[in-house]
Amino acid sequence: MDKLIPIIYMAGVFLLIFPAFMNSNNNFKILFTNLSIWVAIILVAFSLYYFYNLYLDF
Repeated sequence: MDKLIPIIYMAGVFLLIFPAFMNSNNNFKILFTNLSIWVAIILVAFSLYYFYNLYLDF
């Protein structure tokens, strides 16, 4: 149950943001640029979370 609530929340945020995101990214080059920026942000966030759990969590 602890993992279900964040998944539902993220799905809701995705459903709210997705139409505006697709409307503003009608050009493939702009879409690819924006998606690559979001992938980089997510990779940095996951890396920080991983290293925090690996080295700082006792």
